[in-house]
Formats: sequence, structure tokens, C-alpha cells
Amino acid sequence: MSVTETASPLSASAALDEHNATFRRVIWRIIPCVTLIWFLAWVDRVNVGFAKLTMMNDLHWSDAIYGAGAGIFFIGYFLFEVPSNMLLQKIGARKTIMRITIGWGVVCIAMAWVQTPGQFYLLRFLMGAFEAGLQPGVILYLTYWLPAHRRGKALGVFVSASAVSLVVGSPLAAYIMEMSQGAAGMQGWQWLFIIEGIPSVLMGLVAFFILTDLPSKAKWLSDSEKAHIAAEMADEDRKLGPREHSFAASLKSGKIWVLIAVFFCIIAGNATLVYYGPSLVKEVGFTDIKTLGWIMGGIYACGWGGMVLNGWLSDRSKETRLHTAVAAAIGATGLLLAAYFVGEKNAAGVIFSLALSSAGTMGAIPIFWQLPGQYLSGSAIAIGLAVINSVANLSGYFSPQLLGYLKSTTGRYAQGLTGIALVELMATVLIVLFISPARTASGSGAKG
Repeated sequence: MSVTETASPLSASAALDEHNATFRRVIWRIIPCVTLIWFLAWVDRVNVGFAKLTMMNDLHWSDAIYGAGAGIFFIGYFLFEVPSNMLLQKIGARKTIMRITIGWGVVCIAMAWVQTPGQFYLLRFLMGAFEAGLQPGVILYLTYWLPAHRRGKALGVFVSASAVSLVVGSPLAAYIMEMSQGAAGMQGWQWLFIIEGIPSVLMGLVAFFILTDLPSKAKWLSDSEKAHIAAEMADEDRKLGPREHSFAASLKSGKIWVLIAVFFCIIAGNATLVYYGPSLVKEVGFTDIKTLGWIMGGIYACGWGGMVLNGWLSDRSKETRLHTAVAAAIGATGLLLAAYFVGEKNAAGVIFSLALSSAGTMGAIPIFWQLPGQYLSGSAIAIGLAVINSVANLSGYFSPQLLGYLKSTTGRYAQGLTGIALVELMATVLIVLFISPARTASGSGAKG
């Protein structure tokens, strides 16, 4: 039943206003909570990039050890993401999100006492295992509450928390490390893990009481508000038409493999920015941790700007395919330029290149997540989102290791950056060749 059909005897305009009010209430209840959780997830996931600046010397580790530890996070991510989304369907979102958030928060705190490479690898693996399922789980969770034409902007706000966390987290990490250095006989990097892990544990408890699994179970919604949601979701199902509901069948079509490959290439660039961005800036002469933190905050602010601008352009043109492809190409171009400028020790060039890459790479991510819904539905999208994210995020395991290995063996970052830039550029090629323009238009069902 459409909005206008449910409106009688009220005018269509009044009925639409009622629906809008209902969904505003839903958004203000859910989105701030899950966005803050995603913000904390990224703070705790990538603070190791700043801890590296002093932790490496304290523990006498090489870039190869750091690269392996930074990347092994994604092995845990890969192994546990699909089971996490399946568990979400069984026990509900609030219990799943609580388990995820408290788990990684405890692991982040434990990182303060790591002493050996083996301990480092184990805790990074566990952090990935606990965080697995959060992003695809929230994306799936939002499909229970919001139709696609209302979900795009909400999803953009949620995903952009990763960029905001880098903007805020970079200078924050620098200040925590400097101000806490030597307190209680501990190093600044140790306090960084403790101070940034505690809010995640607390937020996991908060989420349990704020989130509701399904609209039908929401005591904070009236019966008429529940009816508004049910009507729009049913209306969307009719308009979308036939989509693949079987995940096993979707594997045969080949489209899911293309989507995995595209996201794999984008994540290669993103992982390089978040795990080696501070080291690249330090390489060209910025050794003061606070100054470096502000520089990285500015670079990641460009990533946030790329997300917002690309999302706005995509919504305005009702197109997702080219907006993802062009953004990935911009990200790859930035990494190629960074490879050149870091070799020349050109500080301004490196900062500009990383800012450009950040805007393009991060700008591609929220738009990409509009693509799977064009091909999958039902159980296929529940499992498919997790599979796409988990397999593609293995790129986050390989790219830091590659960069760390080449830096350790050649003494330079240029070769690794060039290789990863070419990988990210492949995302653009794959989209242009294998993603159909007709299926990504908003008229096909889901607004991009």
C-alpha cells in the first residue's frame, strides 16, 4: 500500500507529512547510536597507526612486523563476518551490536600490555574477529527500518563516521600520547589503547537499551507509525520487482564476485591511507606528533568531504555506478602522486596527494554500498553484504603487509604505493566493464 493509498481520508500531502515524521523519529533513534559505534570502531581499529610512531622503537619491531599485525586484523574480519550476520538474524541486532562493541573495546584495552609480535598478532586478530559483522550488520539492520529512498542519506551519515573518526582521532591520539607519556610508569602509546578502548565498552551497553530489533517490537512507536513503516517497505518491494533471494544462486550470476573485486581494490587504497598515512607524513619531515596529528586530521577531513560531496552528487543525479568509479580513480591518482612526492621528499606534495587520495577513496565507499541492493534481496543480501565486506577486506591484510615488506627491504615507500594505486585503479576498470548502468539508476528501485 503506497503513501497516498494509506492517506485517505487525509490529503496525500498530510499523509506524506505523517510518514516523514515517523521516519524522522526512526532516524533520530537509530542513526546517532550506530554512527557513534562505527566512529569508535574506527578509532580503536586504526589508533595502532599512531601508536606505531613510538611503539616500534620501544618494542624494537620492524615495519614488516607492524605491517603483518596491522593487516591480520582483516583475517579475523574475514573469518567471522558472515557468521556474525547470520547470528544477527537469529538473536537480533541489539545483542549482536552489544557483543561486537564490548568485545573489541576489551581487546583494544589489552593492547596496552602487548610485548611480543605474537601477542600483537593475536590481539589484532581478535579485534578483527569481534568487529566483524558491524558494518554489514548495520547496513542489513537499516533495511528492516528504512526503504531505499530514505536509507541512502542515513547510510551516508553512518559510513562517514569512519572519516570523521580519522579527522578527530588523529589529533586526539597525538595529544593522548604526548600528555600521558610516563604516567603511572607507562608509555603514551599504552595509554592511547586504554583511554580509547573504554568508551567502546560503555557504548556497547548503551546500544542494548537504545536499539530495537524490528519496527514491530518498538514500544516507542505507535501502531500508526508501525503501519507507516510497513506500508513503505511493502511498497518498495513491489517497485523493486524480481531480485535474487538465494545467496547460492547469486554466486552463479557472477555479479557478487565483481562487487567483491571492486570493493577489494577500494579497500587496498583505504587501508594504506589509515595504516601508513602518519608514517608517510613523518617520512617527509614532520616528526612532532601533535603537528603530525593535525596534518592527518586535515587529510582525513578531505576524506569526509569526499563522502559528503560524492553522496550529494550521486543523490542529485540519481546515479551510483560512475560516482563510485570516478571516486576510486581519484583515490588511485592520489596514491600515485604520493609515491612520487615521498621519493622527492616533497612535504607539500605528499600532503596534497594523500588529501586527494583520501577524498577519492573514502568518497567511493558509501556510494559503493548502494550497488549490492540492485542485485540481491532477502537472505541473499543478508549473507551477501557480509561476504562482500569480509572477502574484500582481506585487501586490508595484504596491502599493509606489502607496504611494510617493501619498506623494510628497499628502504622506500614508492614501490608499494605505486602497486597499491594500480590495484585501486582496477576498481574503476571493473565497474566500467561489468556493472550495468541500467541497474544503478534510482528508477530501478534503490536510490543511489
